[in-house]
Amino acid sequence: MLKDLKIENVAVIEKAQAQFTAGLNVLTGETGAGKSILIDSINAILGNRASRDLVRTGAAKACIWATFTGLPRAVKRQLEEAGYEAGDELLLYREIGAEGKSNCRVNGMPATAAMLREVSGGLINIHGQHDSQSLTNPAKHLALLDTYAQNQAEYTAYRQAYKQLIAVKRQADALSMDEAEKQRRTELLRFQLDEIDTAALQPGEEEQLAARRQVVSHAQTILEQVSAAHGALAGGDEFGGAADLLGAASGSLESAAALDESLKESSERLSELYYTARELATDLADRLETYGFDPAELDRLEERLDAIYRLKQKYGGSVEEVLAYAEKARAELEGIERADETLAALSEQKRLLYGQARNAAEALTGTRLEAFEAMEKQLVEACTFLNMPGVRFTLQHSRGPLAGTGQDTVEFYISANPGEAPKPLAKIASGGELSRIMLALKSALAEKDDIPTIIYDEIDTGVSGLAAGRIGQKLRQTARGRQVICITHTAQIAAQADSQLLIQKNVQAERTYTEIFPLDEEGRVREVARIISGDQITELSLANAREMLGGRA
Repeated sequence: MLKDLKIENVAVIEKAQAQFTAGLNVLTGETGAGKSILIDSINAILGNRASRDLVRTGAAKACIWATFTGLPRAVKRQLEEAGYEAGDELLLYREIGAEGKSNCRVNGMPATAAMLREVSGGLINIHGQHDSQSLTNPAKHLALLDTYAQNQAEYTAYRQAYKQLIAVKRQADALSMDEAEKQRRTELLRFQLDEIDTAALQPGEEEQLAARRQVVSHAQTILEQVSAAHGALAGGDEFGGAADLLGAASGSLESAAALDESLKESSERLSELYYTARELATDLADRLETYGFDPAELDRLEERLDAIYRLKQKYGGSVEEVLAYAEKARAELEGIERADETLAALSEQKRLLYGQARNAAEALTGTRLEAFEAMEKQLVEACTFLNMPGVRFTLQHSRGPLAGTGQDTVEFYISANPGEAPKPLAKIASGGELSRIMLALKSALAEKDDIPTIIYDEIDTGVSGLAAGRIGQKLRQTARGRQVICITHTAQIAAQADSQLLIQKNVQAERTYTEIFPLDEEGRVREVARIISGDQITELSLANAREMLGGRA
């Protein structure tokens, strides 16, 4: 459950801390006091998108801390798999900078907003002010029914069968082309392969040809420079070369080293230079015979490089990519030529997979229809308690083609009054009725999961009188097995709480400050009386508040 929430520089809240208990926690206060900011802060700490507008004006960043206890096993497993410590408590931290950057931590270790969302999905379920309106959207009904049915195994089995079916169908569709198109494609592929194969490309060939072209096209210049280098080393008829000079120097130093051993190392090094120079001179002499300008060779090189360039323009940016394209085209051509055989095999495979997917879809349908029978009884019982006597729910269901969620199309219908035929929720239910139906549904779903905390943001919208009192009792009943946090403007709901927090706004030095105060028993009496009578708290409203608080179910 959520044990503690600490907020700094979030909207009008400079610094506030709220501590929650097990059971039913209610938050009350004047309209505009900042109750919605608390929900925004909780959404942010759960990893949901947070705007920089959340940062208090003039502050560098907004900071939110949330401490959770009694972690479900699934959450602990997620934490351990992600490399976080999974102890008795969990501390989540979210920082939103004024420039929009976000920083998250899990038990003091860096995390991402996605990680916060993944972990917190098993900690808190938030029902927002407008969530009741989702009941009017039939597209949402199937997901609600699946949540109640707890049919994840059947749903997963169907999805796997359906994905296999779609994959095979796509393969078959890709091979299914008319004969004219098949002929055109075959001729094109054969032409391309013939063009590439005729070229007989070799990996690395282009680089080798380019290097050879560089040599051939500059052969005269290279010959002149190599000749000059050879002459400088080997010398000529009229003068000695560097090698001869090194030889003379080596001989002289060798004689000196015979008399002075300290010159031995220098003599050896000079001797090595002499022999190296002689070897280089011989090597350059051999190379001089290989250089020559051959216009025919240069033409052949240019022609080959031009052919490679044209192929690259059509099939890839390098010789390797052209060869890879050829292999791909060869495989496609082979596939087209064997298409009839492959199509026959795929058709049989598709038939078998369709049967498997249809059976899985039927099993999934069974879980949904069976779940609605139990769900309808539970909803009727809860709505009757919530002052909606005579209510009836039906499920408009039809089977259709296989799709991502199965074969079912469903929509909840309701008859809110005896004698009236069930009709779509969007056409029948009022705002107050939608709130009560949603509470009934959430209560039913809460029994199906192990999420320890449920937050209701003004579930009492459009409700008053007896119905509001029944909502309060229902919330209290739901809170017996988990933590419920509820923002309310209704005295009947506030009176049912195990713990009550007051959210109060003050203006000081032309700045707005929102604070959160835990209420003791007398504080609760005055707050409930304020909700009953407004700003003018009377003795009668105080007496009514004490009676309501004393009569909690």
